Amino acid sequence: MPDRPTEEPVARRVRPDVQRNLDALLTAAAEIFASDGVDAPVRRITARAGVGAGTLYRHFPQRSDLITAVFRHEVDACAEAAPALAEQHEPVEALTLWLQRFAQFVAAKRGLKAALHSGDPAYESLPAYFQQRFLPVVTELLDSAAAAGGLRADIPPHDLLRAISDLVSPDDQGYTRRMITLLVNGLRYGTDGALPLTADGEHG
Repeated sequence: MPDRPTEEPVARRVRPDVQRNLDALLTAAAEIFASDGVDAPVRRITARAGVGAGTLYRHFPQRSDLITAVFRHEVDACAEAAPALAEQHEPVEALTLWLQRFAQFVAAKRGLKAALHSGDPAYESLPAYFQQRFLPVVTELLDSAAAAGGLRADIPPHDLLRAISDLVSPDDQGYTRRMITLLVNGLRYGTDGALPLTADGEHG
């Protein structure tokens, strides 16, 4: 008698009310961390989320668990905004709009910076998660813009993400938007045959 195929494990479904509470906690924590830092009192987070402290500690026994979950949740939301932008806008505009969305993410995460660079092992996986989620997104947007003839084709995705992170002004969103527009306009230069960039950033 032939062996029966091994059944794949079924993913556990989260009850809608539990998912709503979880989403509310992550949203509230992200807002409070952004404004007051990661050491803000738990009661402020639960009050804004409309849940009890028991609900928070059931999902996130340690504060580092909550910080990690908030970071991943915000990374996912930013990355998942890209497909809709690519579908609704021409390639260069889609890239520009997503870079603005990424800049908002960077500005909001200033409140997490101290924790993420604290050396706590709980956060060791987060930089890799950042790269894993964002590099494919910006690479696809850049490739689409280059294929459409809107941008040069030799723009390193990692360097672009770093450039945006460096120019973000958390207290002046208008400045950040203007700088992103200026940067993207610069990336249009030489789409008809500019010299390629070498590894050290100089023209070859």
